[in-house]
Amino acid sequence: MALRVAPESLYDALSGIRALGFHGLNVTMPHKASVIRYLDGLNDDARRIGAVNTVLNSKGRLLGYNTDGLGALQALRSKGVEPEGRKIVILGAGGASRAIVYSLSRLSCQVSVLNRTPERAEGLVLEFSKGAEARLSWGPLDRENLAKELEDADILVNATPLGMRPLDSEIPVPSSLLRPDLTVFDLVYDPPETRLLKEAKSIGAKVVEGLDMLILQGAASFEIWTGCKAPVDLMAKIAREALCLGRKGIRWAMGGEVTGKPDEGNDSYGKTWYHG
Repeated sequence: MALRVAPESLYDALSGIRALGFHGLNVTMPHKASVIRYLDGLNDDARRIGAVNTVLNSKGRLLGYNTDGLGALQALRSKGVEPEGRKIVILGAGGASRAIVYSLSRLSCQVSVLNRTPERAEGLVLEFSKGAEARLSWGPLDRENLAKELEDADILVNATPLGMRPLDSEIPVPSSLLRPDLTVFDLVYDPPETRLLKEAKSIGAKVVEGLDMLILQGAASFEIWTGCKAPVDLMAKIAREALCLGRKGIRWAMGGEVTGKPDEGNDSYGKTWYHG
């Protein structure tokens, strides 16, 4: 069940969650940061990331979690891609990028964050560099710098809205910069196979779909709510079938969400329409 909530009604919506005895819910943009002030507690990941996508109602206490970064790492590993010891280039500095950079910062790897407004990437990197295992760097998202960073990259992550409907004809990286030995991970899940992934597949590169991340972060939320192992295969089957029904279908398949208008915080390529 998807519940559309206006920003000014967020407190009332969460009060309703308590009153109705909802055991848990997912929160999507633009409420991932603003919801924090109305919660009774946060786990460490949500506190560091500064965003919540999962809420557990524990006997009337609303506790916030963030499973986006975990879902991204699990999506990579489910395809046999281990980020430890690799160089990862991330496009975008919005909410999804933030969660992934935080998760990667705890691994021994190299992470380069590129954004059209470099100051946003710089701020993200400086925040997570303290005590990080990873080597974090930032730069502008332009063709010259993109070519330089991708030259020795192992994994490319698209955390911009380019490729998502109605921008599905767009591609965030010129196909000439892709290589067969590069793993390409697109966080966009609608359509499941974006133009970027199609171009990567055509030259023999390994690809990871955004739907994989969506399913696995949802599975992590399910386990927080229930304490039981999530039926990931069943969730994946339903999610893929639901894409045929459009955006409403995918939201229904993955469970109830408190939703709002699309996030405008990521200026990598304008408005942010992706799920993270």
